[in-house]
Amino acid sequence: MDLLSIKDPSFLKQLSNEQLEELAGEIRNFLIENLSATGGHIGPNLGVVELTIALHKSFDSPKDKILWDVGHQSYVHKILTGRADQFDTLRQYKGLCGFPKMIESPHDVWETGHSSTSLSAAMGMAIARDLKKENSHVIPVIGDGALTGGMALEALNHIGHEQKNMIVVLNDNEMSIAPNVGALHNVLGRLRTAGKYQWVKDELEAFLKKIPAVGGKIASTAERLKDSLKYLFVSGMFFEELGFTYLGPIDGHNYDELFENINYAKKIEGPVLLHVITKKGKGFAPAESDTVGTWHGTGPYKTETGDFLKPVNTAPAWSKLVSETVRELAREDERIVAITPAMPVGSKLEGFASEFPDRMFDVGIAEQHAATVAAGLATQNMKPFLAIYSTFLQRAYDQVVHDIARQNLNVFIGIDRAGLVGADGETHQGVFDIAFLRHLPNMVVMMPKDENEGRHMVYTAVKYEDGPIAMRFPRGNGLGVPMDETMKAIPIGTWEVLKEGRDGAILTFGTTIPMAMEAAVQLEKKGYSIKVVNARFIKPLDESMLSELLRINIPILTIEEAVLQGGFGSAVLEFAHDKGYSHAKIDRMGIPDEFIEHGSVNELLKEINMTTEDVVNRMTILTGKKQKRA
Repeated sequence: MDLLSIKDPSFLKQLSNEQLEELAGEIRNFLIENLSATGGHIGPNLGVVELTIALHKSFDSPKDKILWDVGHQSYVHKILTGRADQFDTLRQYKGLCGFPKMIESPHDVWETGHSSTSLSAAMGMAIARDLKKENSHVIPVIGDGALTGGMALEALNHIGHEQKNMIVVLNDNEMSIAPNVGALHNVLGRLRTAGKYQWVKDELEAFLKKIPAVGGKIASTAERLKDSLKYLFVSGMFFEELGFTYLGPIDGHNYDELFENINYAKKIEGPVLLHVITKKGKGFAPAESDTVGTWHGTGPYKTETGDFLKPVNTAPAWSKLVSETVRELAREDERIVAITPAMPVGSKLEGFASEFPDRMFDVGIAEQHAATVAAGLATQNMKPFLAIYSTFLQRAYDQVVHDIARQNLNVFIGIDRAGLVGADGETHQGVFDIAFLRHLPNMVVMMPKDENEGRHMVYTAVKYEDGPIAMRFPRGNGLGVPMDETMKAIPIGTWEVLKEGRDGAILTFGTTIPMAMEAAVQLEKKGYSIKVVNARFIKPLDESMLSELLRINIPILTIEEAVLQGGFGSAVLEFAHDKGYSHAKIDRMGIPDEFIEHGSVNELLKEINMTTEDVVNRMTILTGKKQKRA
């Protein structure tokens, strides 16, 4: 059929299983072809084609609430709800979002880019439904990797206690972004091989009811037999003990099994867990054979071979530069231990894990746990390196405050994807970490201007012994600068003058330094002499240099690829006020008070007026100096 003509999922009600099989093939071909041009989360979506079709055929969205945990498995859902004609704009500026988005469709009832939230949200919706005396189904779809998140387990506990009607679909593909880890993963492994249980239990119960009751003996024996079947057929009985009716495991690519179990689940009172086994990447050989997570989310690729279309770039990727520098230092310091919350591939820690398997810990999707494990290691004079994306560090905020900073522990936090990340959009933009770390006592926050300085900062962090230290670094590749042979420690809280000037000063760091330097060159041609400072330590500030700039009273512009509220520019303003320079001319550029959606970084910077041209205009106004005549 013509996927571009789909308006809503109601058409599925009329299709036979054979027609649904044909539709599944068309959707897979559509995804493989379209994502080869735009990139995106191809592996997860190829794995849920039949499951998504079955859910939309069995339920009435949006009256029935289908929630996609994480959201990177929502492409098929978007096609079935009338958005196939927008897939050429997927994850592009002003185009289709790569995650569920309420403003796109009423069928997107929950927005998420972080995992393990769907069950809690579903519980809220179920409570609201019952209080309003409405009649509808609530169906959260959560992956086996996301189920390792503490929030998901908290929700399971509450749902089981309240016994609200809900059908939890556990999409079990044995992977999240990377192969799953942990004891719960092993429980699911046993469930996959244990065979179906619910049907056998029901048949036995019906048989026992036919036996005439003789006192209470047979009745109590029957109950014990039913309960014992749980332990015979379902290893561990994890979900049943939490208060769920467990159905499964079910072949997530078999319509007969899917519809039979979904229809059965709809008749059960209380929460049901539908355990569905799917194959990540199904239908595309390169993605199907992926065992490490390469095809979880990709850029453009060749459909014929699966080869990725990457620009030629000899500069190292930031993630790899940092992880490999930590690995190099770990050869000299046996105290160094690496920790990641389910991101060994994204954080490029495969090399470290290979060389130091006993000192590398992937804790699963458990950011809070990862932070406190690092704190525990630090109490024992170890040197933990917590490799975590900026957007995921948000989830461990209390642990950073309470367990790391408050105890002043030597934890090195490598904040990956700091700043704008582009296509993944507002749920993944790493723009809040400065604001939520800068005000913490004992915390050091820094960001390098290039990969050479980045190596020196990693060395600085590892050698630092006075408390927690965080290094921000961006997504993508470095600048290709020459690298020093020997690493050295950078004195904490020291800035670097990159260009001298007398009419004004630009204070910035990291990815915005090239913008500042280019603006200074353009301003020089207009007769303005502008100093450019690499303010590489966001906390502590270089108080000596900043005091001198304030003393001579030249205008200052701060630039940061992070939120303005509570950010680096705010720190400069606070310092000026506290030191009595209340009349200093200080202007700030950064991320405004809004969530930044998806698009290329350059497009997003242009949208929020953070370009070289904007820097030139702001400095021209700030200095108040008349331009020299040509």
